[in-house]
Amino acid sequence: MKPGLRILSPGLGLTVQDLGRFGARHLGVPPSGAVDDYAHRVANWLVGNEAACATLEMTMGRARIEWLSEADIAVTGAAMGLRLNGMGRRQWISLRVRPGDVLELGVAENGCRGYLALTGGIGVPEVMGSRSTCLGGKLGGLGGRFLAAGDLLPGGCQPLLPEPRRLPWTPVYPEHHLLRAIAGPHDHLFQSWIDRFFAATFTISPQSDRMGCRLSGPAVERDAAAPAGIVSEPVVPGNVQIPADGQPILLLREQTLGGYTSIATVLSADLWRIGQARPGDTVRFVRVSLDTGQRLAGQWRDFLGQTERLLAAGLG
Repeated sequence: MKPGLRILSPGLGLTVQDLGRFGARHLGVPPSGAVDDYAHRVANWLVGNEAACATLEMTMGRARIEWLSEADIAVTGAAMGLRLNGMGRRQWISLRVRPGDVLELGVAENGCRGYLALTGGIGVPEVMGSRSTCLGGKLGGLGGRFLAAGDLLPGGCQPLLPEPRRLPWTPVYPEHHLLRAIAGPHDHLFQSWIDRFFAATFTISPQSDRMGCRLSGPAVERDAAAPAGIVSEPVVPGNVQIPADGQPILLLREQTLGGYTSIATVLSADLWRIGQARPGDTVRFVRVSLDTGQRLAGQWRDFLGQTERLLAAGLG
């Protein structure tokens, strides 16, 4: 490892994340990892890293970072008014930084999470196979916590790019999100309401975080004979839970068990979209079959593979 960067100001919520921590759910350890894994992957590919390398996940912006060694960097995700040494620079491209350079980010204007990758990744130690920060368990990242002013993070050892890379398109995050979802696993308890659920529009609540996205809208009702709750069972990112008040909670990456019934599950290919949803944005769920969901998942994997090869070939 080599010197990487110094946090001058962390903004509203700055953590180290990779693609997640797997194989530890039975121990009560959630996957964590980048909420918008698409922006995370592209940031890494732009600087020549593998997708699994750790990045900085920045919530709503306002971070200031000083570079301690020469590196290629890329900022993806929400538009945050990137400035390098006081000069405006583009996101979704690779930039060369040198010791003493200062990167500044403003408030997110489109989307809510940004991802910062650097040559070789963020070199914090792996914990249970991942560098991701698990805030609830206080593990991974740097002490399992939000980063603070003065924190030093090492960078990985990897050659610099022979030439800059850029993504040929710039994603724009909408204020209205259409999320494809499969009914279940407890849709049998909502037979009288499930069609209305898929026709309803919900609003993102300010009480949302990395654990789950709280939605407000028409109260989803269980069937008359359905129980109010269930014995706690394993949950996955994308489950749409219905608590007692009928206001859905879309689970993200920081939970392993739940005692609420789940009316639907968002496709993994669409979860990155909700990672950029801001309070006040609206959400609708589009019902698809299991077969369609599997086909769409395959198409998404193909798209990610094509994007990685495009950037590696320098064709952006």
